[in-house]
Amino acid sequence: MKQLICGVIFLGSLCHFAGAQAIETATRTPRQQVSVQLGADFTRKVTDAGITYKPTSSGAAEVGYRFNINRWLGAEGDFDFFRDSQKFILSSTTASLKTNVSVATGSVVINLPNPITKRFKSFATVGGGAMIFNPTGTDFTAVQSRNVIAFGGGADFPVTRHIAIRGQAKTFLYKAPDFKMSDLHTSKYVQTMVPSVGLVFSF
Repeated sequence: MKQLICGVIFLGSLCHFAGAQAIETATRTPRQQVSVQLGADFTRKVTDAGITYKPTSSGAAEVGYRFNINRWLGAEGDFDFFRDSQKFILSSTTASLKTNVSVATGSVVINLPNPITKRFKSFATVGGGAMIFNPTGTDFTAVQSRNVIAFGGGADFPVTRHIAIRGQAKTFLYKAPDFKMSDLHTSKYVQTMVPSVGLVFSF
């Protein structure tokens, strides 16, 4: 019985220590962070001048570097990649182009306080960059780039002092591509949502 009581006390102390360490890790702000994340992209359908643009959904990957200027403000550079089909529905036909999509963005990071709990760090981002559409399997369609606005937010859940799990949702706002073909041209802007999860390494 005495051994059982000692074991319970030991486990309780261990849990208390782990919780205190998680809180301490969540409240400190590392100077630099490197992130690797996996997710998916979902694009809203738009219609203009008889043309409906609706890319297929696909998996997505992201790598990023964040420099925290202070506990409230930081700067981040990200590179996102996904491969989907750019689908255009016209009145008489449908065109679908398999495309490698690369997105390079720079953003301002606002670290948000958590009044309810200190066990994770939340943040919001806003910035911009370029989205490059590179069709594959055809020689008749040009590579095209679009300016993009990027915004979103997420949270880091500390695992150790230097490693955290990041959950994030990001939105890209850009003009629909037409690959320099008048039959595919629209004047609409498109929203692509990219939820993702991955690891953050702090140093």
